[in-house]
Amino acid sequence: MLENVVSMLPELWTAFGQTMTMLAIGLTSAVLLGGPLGILLFLVADGQSLQHRPLSLLLGWFVNTVRSFPFIILLVALVPLTRIIAGTSIGPLAASVPLSFAAIPYFARLVEQNLREVPRGVIEAAHAMGASEFQIITRVLLVESRSGLVLALTVLAISFLSYSAVAGVVGGGGIGDLAIRYGYYRFETDIMIVTVAILVLLVQLIQFAGNRLARRIDHR
Repeated sequence: MLENVVSMLPELWTAFGQTMTMLAIGLTSAVLLGGPLGILLFLVADGQSLQHRPLSLLLGWFVNTVRSFPFIILLVALVPLTRIIAGTSIGPLAASVPLSFAAIPYFARLVEQNLREVPRGVIEAAHAMGASEFQIITRVLLVESRSGLVLALTVLAISFLSYSAVAGVVGGGGIGDLAIRYGYYRFETDIMIVTVAILVLLVQLIQFAGNRLARRIDHR
């Protein structure tokens, strides 16, 4: 068993790198696109400063529709778009396209929920002092909710670690692909155990880092 695992170390390292690539691209897309989308969802909701019911309904419909798709179905449905963007439908970069597409509305909803936790009195006080919408977003909303946003990003990272494993099943590469090819198809239980152990360790590390950072920046 040990010899088999040792001989697989180069492939395990490659698979680990592919998983990290998919996770990094997906999380970056979530922060850069899903974050602003979540802020907009909050601002145009009923009772907020930029209340706009038609836009709120449209954005809510989009977010809920994408989130309602099981990831494996979304993965297959986006193959044509993946080929246009990545030039191929296999590999970690190709798998990052549906991962990003799923991460954006997922994180947007988490951002919106965290912003709703900001005391309304704090926002009204900022308005009363003449703060602009941009100042309220950057100096009030994001500052007051930063701890929750870190935890939201932690939840997203852990969820999409499992999604990346699913992406590996259909040619995305990564730890999930390795587990299926060797642990399932070839009945090499030791490889399956090692890949599962790696995923469990990654989840524990991500959760630990997220919790620690959230506590550190939470000054409430």
